[in-house]
Amino acid sequence: MIVAIAQINCLVGDLAGNQAKIIASAKEAQAKGATLLLTPELSLCGYPPEDLLLRSDFLQACDAALQALSSAVPDMTLVVGHPQALNGVCYNAASVLQGGKIVASYHKQALPNYGVFDEKRYFSPGHAPLVFSHQGVQLGLLICEDIWQAVPARLASAAGAELLLVINASPFDLEKQASRLSVLRARAMELALPIVYLNSVGGQDELVFDGGSMVVAADGQVTQHLPAFETALATVTFNAGKLISQALAPALSQEAAVYQALTLGLADYVAKNRFPGVVLGLSGGVDSALTLAIAVDALGADKVHAVLMPSEFTANISVDDAIDMAKRLGVKYSILPIGPLFEGFKATLAPEFAGLPFDTTEENLQARIRGMLLMALSNKFGSMVLTTGNKSEMAVGYCTLYGDMAGGFALLKDVFKTLVYRLCAYRNGLSPVIPERIITRPPSAELRADQTDQDSLPDYAVLDAIVAAYVEQDLGRADILAMGFDPADVARVLKLIDSNEYKRRQSPVGVRISHKNFGKDRRYPITAKLDF
Repeated sequence: MIVAIAQINCLVGDLAGNQAKIIASAKEAQAKGATLLLTPELSLCGYPPEDLLLRSDFLQACDAALQALSSAVPDMTLVVGHPQALNGVCYNAASVLQGGKIVASYHKQALPNYGVFDEKRYFSPGHAPLVFSHQGVQLGLLICEDIWQAVPARLASAAGAELLLVINASPFDLEKQASRLSVLRARAMELALPIVYLNSVGGQDELVFDGGSMVVAADGQVTQHLPAFETALATVTFNAGKLISQALAPALSQEAAVYQALTLGLADYVAKNRFPGVVLGLSGGVDSALTLAIAVDALGADKVHAVLMPSEFTANISVDDAIDMAKRLGVKYSILPIGPLFEGFKATLAPEFAGLPFDTTEENLQARIRGMLLMALSNKFGSMVLTTGNKSEMAVGYCTLYGDMAGGFALLKDVFKTLVYRLCAYRNGLSPVIPERIITRPPSAELRADQTDQDSLPDYAVLDAIVAAYVEQDLGRADILAMGFDPADVARVLKLIDSNEYKRRQSPVGVRISHKNFGKDRRYPITAKLDF
């Protein structure tokens, strides 16, 4: 028996487009000798459809699309993920299409309701296994979270499954691939059953589905592994109860995986939302440099516009390095000095600010002038503004509302500053596009004379570790102090994190790479007193 697994990139709500991708995959699979095609979780409508699932017209359209799909591929067995409404109850379903008909449907039993997942808001759980026969083989069907829980797979095994087929829309994070491997190996060995694990690929708002579909033998050995972060169609041969070994895609380093996740997330956000390109402020600093490199890799140089906006506080070497990088990447760049605009704002505000010293107000004015210029270019030409702030800055509010936070997509929103440097080194290892001085200079917002980030913040290695403990691990103050950090640093960082929730709530969406980002993963009240 030859099974094809279609690691495809679906778009939420695009029923016709997703249907066309499934049909194209079926034709390719048939050409490779396959008689059964697996498609990802909710492949027909895209994942996650969120509150579209609360609309009856959407569910009806999904049903009609499924019927049409079954008729379009009558000579092959398809497993298609879709929402299914029955008697007023909605299920996360996978249906088996054979001979132009829907012959069976499975309802996902384990509904994740943590992190970015809130499936219990939309779906009711199924309670029964589905084992269907294909070419004399009994196939047990599961959906994503089902394989992470013991019961659904045991039920399929008890119902006679000889091979488990698991369709997924499992988003990337730094720890996910290792977790998947551990779970799949444990489940395969526990039941002495081989597993075909198919994952979706592509960007959907803050989520990136990384593909990396795999086949695990009954002894827990990975016998086939598809490449991550790209569409692919592969065949799996099952003969006499065994899987025939196929190619293993090379493993990615952490830096390579994150870089590819960011690249795919940006590429799909721009393409799926039909932006003609992007515009970003290029300061000569490390964050905007990394953002520019990823943007060019994701979109091509012709769709990227870099804008230098120097002020009286901008070092000449910052301008030189920014121009150098723009030329290395071949992107269009403009130089729009903000000095005259800044002086105009100060003159207008002079009566109000009389006798008051230069402070963060004037610093933020510069950031907001830059934000206005970028948004003006966006409005005039349609390109989306990329913000360049990172997770470290977002955590502690080292960013300006309506200034450097103004834009449509925050590419580095979930990337710590320490990881930014590692990603720059990784990218330069492919080709030297980021001038070395950008990486080695002390980081500075250049909003006042002789400014560095560490005037306001602890060293980034310390800051990132405290933020990770408090935000990603949910540790309390006492636990973080027990890790050996300076009490003054801990007190300052935790206060900054707690007091800047209102800023984060107004930030653009950005690619999620951790298991807890500033988005759906972490939902804290803005109005709160957190002094416990």
